[in-house]
Amino acid sequence: MQATGSWLRWAPTLVLRAPAAPMTQIHAAADMLLPPKPLLRALLRAHRRLPPEMRALGDDYVKAEFRRHQHIDNPLHIVGFCSQWKMYLDAMLADTKNPSGARGASLDPDVLDKFSDEQLYQLYELKLATEEAFDPARAQATMPSGTQSA
Repeated sequence: MQATGSWLRWAPTLVLRAPAAPMTQIHAAADMLLPPKPLLRALLRAHRRLPPEMRALGDDYVKAEFRRHQHIDNPLHIVGFCSQWKMYLDAMLADTKNPSGARGASLDPDVLDKFSDEQLYQLYELKLATEEAFDPARAQATMPSGTQSA
């Protein structure tokens, strides 16, 4: 099969033709996965329930990732890509059913132990950036003198 266009069109057939994986695993993965295009649409629909800032960030990131992975030829990479995004979609849908309004989940300590030093540093930087973004007093203190907040 030649890749004559976007993998979004022929990815569902690749799942069934992957020679490198046992057929039972492929069928199990195919049963729970959505094809890429419907998956992208479902993700964007799920983001509609987010606050505007989070929705904009999420939509931009999802679109960029799907664009970046548009020309993947390896069926197992396609299945891995779609399965990870499907897990994210399932988590998003579960969060919207949470009556407390809390979003996300705690990071598993076993996963955290596997992070490299660079990943830990990036996680710490992300923590600081989010604390600053959601703490108006701290953001005001870091603004250059002479600027006023809106």
